[in-house]
Amino acid sequence: MKITAIRSYMTRFGNRPRVLVKVETDAGIHGWGEAYNHGPDKSIPPIVDYIFEMIKGEDPRRIEFIMLKLYQQFRFPPGAMGLAAFSAVDHALWDISGKAAGLPVYMLLGGAVRDRVRVYTHFGGRDGAQAAEQARRLHEAWGFTAFKTGPYTLSPDSHRWGLVCSGAARYFEEIRQHTPAAWEFAFDAHAKIFEPVRAVQLANALAPFDPLFFEEPLRPEHLPAWERLRPQLQVPLATGESLYSRFEFLELMAARGADIIQPDICACGGLLEMRKIAAIAEAHYVTVAPHNPMGPLATAVNLHFAAATPNFTILEYLLPGDNAWLDEAYVPVDGHLHLRPDRPGLGVEVDEALVSRDAYLHWQRTCPVRPDGSTGYI
Repeated sequence: MKITAIRSYMTRFGNRPRVLVKVETDAGIHGWGEAYNHGPDKSIPPIVDYIFEMIKGEDPRRIEFIMLKLYQQFRFPPGAMGLAAFSAVDHALWDISGKAAGLPVYMLLGGAVRDRVRVYTHFGGRDGAQAAEQARRLHEAWGFTAFKTGPYTLSPDSHRWGLVCSGAARYFEEIRQHTPAAWEFAFDAHAKIFEPVRAVQLANALAPFDPLFFEEPLRPEHLPAWERLRPQLQVPLATGESLYSRFEFLELMAARGADIIQPDICACGGLLEMRKIAAIAEAHYVTVAPHNPMGPLATAVNLHFAAATPNFTILEYLLPGDNAWLDEAYVPVDGHLHLRPDRPGLGVEVDEALVSRDAYLHWQRTCPVRPDGSTGYI
């Protein structure tokens, strides 16, 4: 079997563009993958075209060989855009390999270590009572018992920090007052905090109400700051969506900078790389809760990773809504995604005619502007 073509499709999910990648073979078997949505999405298809020239004619089932070849022929670290393209190609290679073997991808990874995969979703409201009501509706519809929101009821760029922290505590306390004690709530600080001491103050304000985890309070560039931060917290510290290869995660683990890591399977280099990252985390007694704000195809890839990974804990999940990319998107039942042992590959198929229609829309992140006119972290 040989790779004969790689095609990119610009589509959308919600209010953002998405790039899907199809790898074709001379055996009539194809596979699909999804690239991360960093922002300049039009940069991904030319990189995918470039990748094809490197791996055309290769056996798509030689995934380790192909990914190594890509890293070596790029010579320099491929960066965010390059790794997003790598990831989508990697997904498609696993999809092909599973279809060729007549097996779900998780069986190629050593088989399932769990029967179903727990997921959490996003929620929020103007106050804790309203947020709790949204959580109840999500539970009634899909069975969710785990949720994530932001901790900020006041803008951290324009209010005294003590008020931001006390507002976050009141918000979480109200959520707890209006929801079952068994439900779990995580808080994403979204890397908006510059001073580590403020991250400590916010985490400790949330701590009395038992958060599932406190996510990415700081930027990821200076890992020693994470090493100093973690021992000061009374809550589980999570990070990783802005990190990439196993080498960056190894530095984080060696620094004991997180309790939970959150690599993104569409950004870190793909399923193969994610497995290596998870193995490093397992050796450090760290669990994996994948970052997954992407489309339903990314969720399918994550499901196979989660099914076969011992130290997986919970998966971020966005409801597919009216998205029609897939013939049968994975949707939660009782707050879990279920495996499809009778469907080979990723267990889903993409409607190529639908995604062939150019659905690009311009999207970019916009920095907040502080009262003094300076910009803040997004």
